[in-house]
Order: sequence, then structure tokens, then C-alpha cells
Amino acid sequence: MALTHRKNHKKDPESGDADAEAKRNEEEEKKKYEGEEYDVLLRYVEEQKQRLKNKKDDDGDDDDKNAKYVRKWYAPWKKTKVESGTKKVPQEWLETDRQKGLSSSDIDERRKHSGWNELESPSENQFIKFISYFRGPILYVMELAVLLAAGLRDWIDFGVIIGILFLNAAVGWYQEKQAGDIVAQLKAGIAMKSIVVRDGKEQEIEARELVPGDIIVLEEGNTIAADAKILGDYQDKDGSKSKEILDNHEKSKKAKGQQNESDDEDHDDDDEGPDKGPSVMSVDQSAITGESLAVDKFVGDIAYYTCGVKRGKCFGVVTVSAKGSFVGKTAALVSSSNEKGHFQIVLGGIGTTLLVMVVAFIFAVWIGGFFRGTNIATPAQNNLLVYALIFLIIGVPVGLPVVTTTTLAVGAAYLARRQAIVQKLTAIESLAGVDILCSDKTGTLTANKLSLNEPYIAPDVDPNWFMTVAVLASSHNVRGLDPIDKVTIVGLKDFPKAQEMLKGGWKTHKFTPFDPVSKRITAEVEKDGKHYTCAKGAPNAILKLAKFDAHTVADYRNQAQQFASRGFRSLGVAVKEDGKDWELLGMLCMFDPPRGDTAKTIGEAHELGISVKMLTGDAVAIAKETCKQLGLKTNVYDSEKLIGGGMAGSDIRDFVEAADGFAEVFPEHKYQVVNLLQERGHLTAMTGDGVNDAPSLKKADCGIAVEGASDAARTAADVVFLDEGLSTIITAIKVARQIFHRMKAYIIYRIALCVHLQVYLMLSILIKNETIRVDLIVFLAIFADVATIAIAYDRAPYARQPVEWQLPKVWIISTIMGLLLAAGTWIIRGTLYLENGGIVQKFGSVQEVLFLEVALTESWVIFITRLAQEPGTPNVFPSFQLIAAVFGVDLLASFFAAYGWISGPAVEHGGWVDIVTIIKIWGYSFGVTVIILLVYLILNKITWLDHIGRVSRSKRNEKLENFLTDLQRLTIVHESDHNGSYFRFASGGSGSATPKEGGDDKDKKPKSKPKKEQETKSSDKGKGVEGGDKTLTDHSGKGDQAEAQKQEDKQQHPASGPGSKVKGKEGEPTEVSTKETSQDNSSGNLNKDNSQRTDEDERSSEGTHVEP
Repeated sequence: MALTHRKNHKKDPESGDADAEAKRNEEEEKKKYEGEEYDVLLRYVEEQKQRLKNKKDDDGDDDDKNAKYVRKWYAPWKKTKVESGTKKVPQEWLETDRQKGLSSSDIDERRKHSGWNELESPSENQFIKFISYFRGPILYVMELAVLLAAGLRDWIDFGVIIGILFLNAAVGWYQEKQAGDIVAQLKAGIAMKSIVVRDGKEQEIEARELVPGDIIVLEEGNTIAADAKILGDYQDKDGSKSKEILDNHEKSKKAKGQQNESDDEDHDDDDEGPDKGPSVMSVDQSAITGESLAVDKFVGDIAYYTCGVKRGKCFGVVTVSAKGSFVGKTAALVSSSNEKGHFQIVLGGIGTTLLVMVVAFIFAVWIGGFFRGTNIATPAQNNLLVYALIFLIIGVPVGLPVVTTTTLAVGAAYLARRQAIVQKLTAIESLAGVDILCSDKTGTLTANKLSLNEPYIAPDVDPNWFMTVAVLASSHNVRGLDPIDKVTIVGLKDFPKAQEMLKGGWKTHKFTPFDPVSKRITAEVEKDGKHYTCAKGAPNAILKLAKFDAHTVADYRNQAQQFASRGFRSLGVAVKEDGKDWELLGMLCMFDPPRGDTAKTIGEAHELGISVKMLTGDAVAIAKETCKQLGLKTNVYDSEKLIGGGMAGSDIRDFVEAADGFAEVFPEHKYQVVNLLQERGHLTAMTGDGVNDAPSLKKADCGIAVEGASDAARTAADVVFLDEGLSTIITAIKVARQIFHRMKAYIIYRIALCVHLQVYLMLSILIKNETIRVDLIVFLAIFADVATIAIAYDRAPYARQPVEWQLPKVWIISTIMGLLLAAGTWIIRGTLYLENGGIVQKFGSVQEVLFLEVALTESWVIFITRLAQEPGTPNVFPSFQLIAAVFGVDLLASFFAAYGWISGPAVEHGGWVDIVTIIKIWGYSFGVTVIILLVYLILNKITWLDHIGRVSRSKRNEKLENFLTDLQRLTIVHESDHNGSYFRFASGGSGSATPKEGGDDKDKKPKSKPKKEQETKSSDKGKGVEGGDKTLTDHSGKGDQAEAQKQEDKQQHPASGPGSKVKGKEGEPTEVSTKETSQDNSSGNLNKDNSQRTDEDERSSEGTHVEP
């Protein structure tokens, strides 16, 4: 075949010319967008609309393209498709008649398509769960031992080892399933409910039973049970009004689309697009959007899952199940079901270390065997493969994962009976190690039973009119009343005339629910042709309604302060009649008393080494008074000013650590408090109940969803409490520490047993070429695990301080105990060489003597390791179950010796041991156990050993903390003017890219301020994260202000940001002047080599250490 030079090669006309094709497409694209400017624009919009429509139609294909394929561990030869998200809901499913709803026959098909309406599905394949108990490094070693026994044709050991594996798996699976069933039963009792229309009738069902297309009723005070499209007002049963609204909406959209010019600027603010009709509902979406104000919803809008309805009653159609909802997708991003807990990491580390030890000991005895000329597979009981089998059985504790899992599962079931649902077993370990508990005030520290005290009523105001207005400015949905509205309305019982006033002809035109921004409720009402606007809210929020008389305002503020100093919550009440000014009527006074057991429980928490920090949305004065009543100190700080204020990073962390409480707390502050405490090395538990508490619950080492918590909060939490009060949480911490103690005691015990037999048998093989029969070794392994499974039911002490694994201490104590056990076994073996037979009075099998001694001493060691390990922790008597299990095994081992079971070929008497020798072995074993007990107690008294392996808490790194805080406060500002554009660093909200008004002061040096004024400024700044931090160094990207300061200090500072320039009048950015800040401590940390703090700067920095 002839070669053709590619340069002269003619292209095949059939294959086409790619370059020409691309050029032709480009020309067609240009022609398409030629013409009038707005005609082209509208043509482009129509084209994009069509593309989006086509994309929606192709969503099913996209699902297949985006599907993930994984190889399952049990079928690695094939890839299995994993659903990457929810399936698309057919449009016709959402066209349900609001009066009839879905029929019962439609439900199953839709549920198969979309699943249950819940964030997490509790279903789990129990067979796969059972198989999982045969996986893991420790179990793989035992499975290798099974293969080795089969290879040696040792069928007794083969069957017994398989029996051990199945016994462990069955016990672990059953205990975990039992605990899971108890937890599932409790969860069913707290499930969210929803009113749904099905088969033409309204009925209440669990929210998890909803399917796409269901018609649900969205009502004020309720939580939205699924993403739902609003169909119309509840009174619009036939949908005629909503149809009219939607028709007008479509017409409005078309009219807007036909406009070729933008609206005038004066219409930009109030014209939000096509006419949507009147608002039919208000929804609190702060949990998912951060928007504090309730959002008005119109016909056709989507109401989001887990948000709360603040106003209105509507029909909605479920559009997607919980997993496909906005909240569901977000929850999926933060879910960490595949993450290993600390407990699994510890177990894995112990298992790996023991495995390495096994390999080392096998290697040692094999080397000895080679020198002795030991064969690989013969004779039957003394060859290299038998040695390997023995060390595989004794060196790796097959029951370790199962016993610890059983202990956790039994503990979880116990906690469930105490109204605490453990979401994942490893949370018990976290709860046991907690040293700081950040607790909600309402319902946890207090009784959550608001009572109305004697109100403050302004002079010349009728008390009955005052209460009437307060009730008018409250929600009237009696099925879902807010606690404050409820106590206000119930307070009418003491005002009969106010009840009479409310009877005749009142009509509510508009109701604006409470929101954290305005901090008040307003209602526009009418009676007898007179229009009133009633308001109820925080005293300061009510004062902002109008400019009131100065004397009245002073009295009002003084009264509010008096209420706060007594721990009372106050709510101002005001009214405005049409044509008149606002009138202050007075203040409601409410009190939420502390729970009767809270003060005692806090004292108990302190005894347990737990610092309790109160978090409340109330004002600082109220929080301090509550702290006094609860027995807490009064180091309470305004969280906004403290965390978002102007202190150095290290100082903020000092304050957070030392604080007894935080006032005016928002959900984002909870997250920050947890983060700051964790950076100092503390294990932190955080309580929460709202959807917006979910991030802090997830962040905490142990997130606690309190009684009445939302679905999303429960999903994010590690432990869910169904009972109110701090005492429930403290009880759970005690139980968690008991569970932790059981696990730690078993691990020390099991490591000691591994060291015992490995050391003894290695020396026995190397010195005497003798071992304990492999059949007896298998039974020793069974006895060690079967007896100690009962430790899950043991009566354990709880430590008086946060617990830790302290693995170095665990290994030291376990190794010493194992060596003492090995010494005890060697001593009894040595006595058999004495002329009188030593411990054997007349006769007996060496194998059975050693077997009985090992079985007795090993089983009794568990009574030693279960003793309290921490100083000051009292011991408790062991449970009946543990005593019965241990002595049952001891009796069985004695029968083995007495009858010579599986002792192999004996010299005389068939290998059995006489009763006198058995009694002597019991006495000798008891003596060995006493010696080990004394050594154990001495080791736990050694101070340095008690501190070894403990994690350092409250660790302080001032430079790093200051640097990280300053880094968070930095923002990069882009500025441009006639001289060009550049970037610079500025503190969070202090810098603006807008020019200053006038430039007269641009070259003036900043004037210094007295220390007192600097202190006042620094304590009053920090108004939240939004406003940025005011304490960043003045020399960071400040143009000529920085230059002036440099000249004044006579120091050279490099430019803070790349491309920073000294700007002229027009380009000078607005900055916070140096007289308003005291932050050279921050710059000293960011640029330590080039700048030093003056004495005055240090004094100024100290000025920030004032109580916010």
C-alpha cells in the first residue's frame, strides 16, 4: 500500500471537514443573533427556556449517567449501582385533587419509587449485618486458624474454632439488634405527624408515610412535613380562587415578558416581578436560609421541609420525599456514616498490635524449632504448624470486638429505658469523656413552665385594656401556641373585663409573627370601624416604634431592668389607633423557674469533673440572675459581643473557657463556642432542639437533642433525650462512664491473657520443647470469652473525672499482669520436678494441671481489672451474672482436670488429676491472683502512670490562636478609581471601597485617645460577625493612614496586601481610624519581626478585657 504524505493528502468528502463545519456553525450562530438589540435578547431567552425544558425531559437519562458504581465486599467481581439521589417525580403525580387526595391504592407504588419520607432509613439487611461479625483483622486471624486446623486434619479444633466464631457473631448480632429494636420503638413515639387528605378524608399520619402527590394541610404552629407546593388557602376547598390567582400570575408573566425596556428606578424596590396575588402563608425559613424574618408564601410557591408555619392555613401537595428535599440534600452532605469513631480506631490499633506480637512469637518459636530439628507437620501435637495454630488462637482475642459491641449495645438499651436514644454506639464513648457541657436554659435548666407575674402597667392605663391589646398581639392558633403567647392568653383568666372586651366584633386584618430582627409581634385589627395596630415584644423593640416622652421611657427602662435583675423576662405592650400616636401600655412580666433538681445536679456535674455552661437567648441580666438561682457563678457574657467583638483570639478563648454562661445566643454562636472549646482540647457536649442547631450538634463531640427537638436536630445529634432536665443528661454521662469502664477493664484483661500464654508457651517450647495441647488451648480461649461476655451486665463504678483510654497505661499494666501470670504458670510447672511431685501430691497429668491453673488464674483476673482505676472512684461489688459466669467456667475446667478430658496420651491413670491436687491448684491460683491484685493496686497509685497517655486539655497557644482569629477577620477588598484598580486587606467590615466624603483629613495624623476612651471604644465595638472585627491591625491595607502611622511610629511595615497603593483624595477608602481601635497586639502577632508594641498599646489591649 502506497504511503501518502499527510500535507498533500486530500480529505475524504464522506468524512466531512471539521474546520469547515465549525466555521459554518459559527456563521449560523452570528446570523441567529443579528437584528434589534431587544429582539435578540428575547430570542436568546426563548432559546434558553427551551434548553432548560429539554434538560428536564432528559433528567431520567442524567440519573443513569450520574449513577455511581461500587464493588461490594461480598461480591468484588462485579460493580453494583448505587443510587446517587432521589428519582424524578412524574409531573402527573402532582396533579392531585385537593378535596379527594390520593387513594390508598396509589400509596404503595409511589413509596416504591420515592421511599419513606425521612432523612435516614432505619431498615438494614440483618443477614449482611450478621456476616459483618466475621470481618475484621482479629476475626481474619481466627479464620486463618480454621484453615490451618483443617490442613492439619485436627477436626476437633476445626469444629470448636468455627463454633467460637459463630457463637461470638450470634451474641453480638442479637445484642445489637435487641438494643436497636428498643431504640426504634422509642423513636416511633416521637415521630413527626402530618394532616393529610386521603380517600376524601382528612387524617393524621406519621410524616414518614407521606408520598409525592399527597395533599397535606399546612397550619400555623406546625412543622412542614415535606417539601410541598402551596395550592391555595384552606378555605378555598374547590381551588377556584387559587386558579384565578394563578391565571392572573401567568398573564402578569406574559405582560412582563413583552416589555423591551427595564422599569424606572423608582419601581426597582417594590416591583418583585409578576403579580403573585395575596400572601397565603408565612414560613420561618431561618433554619435553612439564615433569614430571620418570616417569608411570605404565595400560591405556587414551595414550602420547605422542617420549616415552621408562622401564619396561615393552606393546602399543599408533596413534591418530593425528605431525602430529595432541600434539607435532605444538605443533611446528606454532612452525614458521616462511613467515618470511624475513636472507639473503632482504638480497637483496630489494639488488634493490629496483638497481631504483630503473634507474628513475632511464631517467628521466635519457629527459629527455635529449626535448631531443634522440629518437623513442619509431624508429630501430631509437636510440629511447627501446630505451634503456629496455638499462637494464632491464644494471641488474638476473637471475642474482643463482640464483647465490646455487646457491652455498648446493652448500655444503649439501658440508656433507652432511661429515655435517652443513642443514635450510634460509639457516641457512648464520647459522652463518657465529655468535660464541658453547654446546656440550653429553657426546659433543661429551667422547668419550661412560664408563669405570668404582676405586670407593669403605665399610669392612667386600664389593666383590662392592657391585657386585651397583649392578647390581640398574640397568635390565636390554640393548637400550636408559642409558650409566650400561651401564657399571655391563659393570663386572661385573671382579667374578666378583658375577656368581655374581646367578645364583640374584633377582626384581624394582618398578623406579623415574631422574628429575631424586629423582636416584636404586630397585629392590625378592627372593631366597630376603628382600626388599631397592636404590638408586643422586647422592651427596646417597643420603644423604637415611636419617640415617647423621656420621663415615660426612663420609667419603662428602669422597670425592665428591675424585672431582669430578678430573673424575669419582660415584654412591652403598645397600641396605635388610626390617626393617633403610639401609646405605651406597660410590660408583661414572665418567669420560668429553675427545675427543682437543677442546682443539685449542677453540683453533681462539678463533682464529675464537668463544667456546665448555660446558653440562653435572654439578656445578660436575666441570665446572671438565673445563674445565681442555679448555683452557677455569674461569669455570663453577651455572646455576640464576646465572639464577634474586638479581643485577640487567645483572649476570646480564655473568656469562653472561663464563662459560666452566654446570653443573647443565636445558633451560629453555639457552633463558635463548640469550635473554640475544641481548639483548646476539650471534649464538648452541646444541647439543641432547632433545625438551625444541627451544625453545632454535628460539630460537638457529643451532640444532644433535647426533649421536643426538631427532626433535623435529632438526625444530627449523637444522643436524643425524650425527657426534660439536666439530671437526665448527667445520669446518661454516669452510665456512659460505667460502660466505658467495662470495655476498658475487658481490654486490659484480654491483653494480659494474650501476653500470659504467649510468653509462657514461647519459653516452654524453646527451653523444654513442650506445649499445652492445642485441644486444651482452644477451650481456654472459649472459657476466656464466654465468661467475660457477662461483663456487659456487670455493676461497674463510674469515674469522678472525664475518662480517657490512656493506651500507654493500658499496655503497661496489661503487660506486667501478663508477665506475672506467666511467672505463676512457670512456678507450678517447676514444682512438678520436685521429688515429692510438688503441687501434685500423688499423681496427675501435667497437661491438666497446667490447663486448670491457667483457666483459674485467667478467669479471676477479670475481678481485678474491673476495679476502679481512677483516684477517688469507689468500687462496687460485681454483678451476679459475672460471678456466676466466672465460677461456672472454673467448675467446668475442674471437671476437665478431674476426669482427664482431652488430656492426650497420659503416662498413668488416664490423665486425670486427683481431688487433693485440684484443691491445691485452686489455693495456689488464688495466691497468684492476690499478688497480681496487690501489684495492680500499686500501679494505679503511681502518679506518673496515672498521667501517662492523658490528653492535654485547656492547651493554650497564644500566637497561633491570635493569628487564626485575625486571619478569619481579614477580607480582601477590591478597589478601583481613575488611577487604576488594586486589592488590599481590610478587617471584616471596617473597610469600604467607597470614597470618603471630602478629603480634608486624609493627610492628618490620627490623634491618640486616652486609655479610658480606648477601653470604652473597644468594649462597644464588635457588633457581630456581619460587621466584621474592629481589632485588626491599623497597618493592614490602610493606604496613607497606614503611611502616616508608620511615620509616627518610625517603623517600616511592609504593605499588607499585594498591590497596595497610597491613594489620593478620590481613591481614599473609608476606614476605621486608629483612634477607634486597639489592636497592635494583633499586628504584633501577624508581623512580629517588624513591629513592637508600645506600653500604651499594651494598656490599650488590656482595655479590651472588659465584660461585654
